[in-house]
Amino acid sequence: MARRDRQVEIEEVRMRRFLIAANWKMYGSLAMAHEFAESFDQSVDLGADVVLFPPAVYLSAVQGWTSEFVQVGIQDIGAALQGAHTGEIAASMVKDLGGSWVIVGHSERRTDQGESNELVARKFASAVAAGLRPIVCVGESLEQRNAGDAFAVVSNQLKAVIDLCGVTGLQQGAIAYEPLWAIGTGLTATPDQAGQMHAAIRNLLVGFDQDVAQLVRIIYGGSVNPENAGLLFAQEDIDGALVGGASLKASSFAAVVAAI
Repeated sequence: MARRDRQVEIEEVRMRRFLIAANWKMYGSLAMAHEFAESFDQSVDLGADVVLFPPAVYLSAVQGWTSEFVQVGIQDIGAALQGAHTGEIAASMVKDLGGSWVIVGHSERRTDQGESNELVARKFASAVAAGLRPIVCVGESLEQRNAGDAFAVVSNQLKAVIDLCGVTGLQQGAIAYEPLWAIGTGLTATPDQAGQMHAAIRNLLVGFDQDVAQLVRIIYGGSVNPENAGLLFAQEDIDGALVGGASLKASSFAAVVAAI
């Protein structure tokens, strides 16, 4: 079967199109971005929404060489629409530079910058107001999982966004489940563990709006690589990945995309 025909068949079966996001975190350089651009095939629809999240200072450079099949975004924004907030970046500024997505509430920011559920929700709302598509990250620590509190933690993180933006607001972006114990550790939730949490998140959304629950994409983040991506994507409720270290080289990121 031709690649294009196979893609159409997959999309007819799946209600939700895959989303594969590359979070470069605080890595990279202009040289790295140019090397990535030269190596990553952007000439065809890869069967997923592909988004690159470089460090903010490289947003324009990366946006300049992306194609219609690859979009760009920023790893964080300020909660305010504008104002005297030194060092912050407004969602509207990202839009001005051609960005279309933003990550909010990444576990590293929740931990390192002490971001609360309420602050993350305000950032989500700011992104939506500016026309950006936010990926809100949720996840539990190893201690919380071992205590049996994993879903309660994730639920509270999501409910903060729903309380402020409504459950329909989640349709504007996506949810990324990223257990803290699997971020940058080399550990990965098993496909069953990840699938169970994704299913629980979707069931939570069903309680607010069944139609929205079926449309919102829930992606997995946490040491995703070419070796485990296919097993994760085979789970019914996993709609893609937020890729960290494996996204820094075009070859490994392309292999993750190909795993769909």
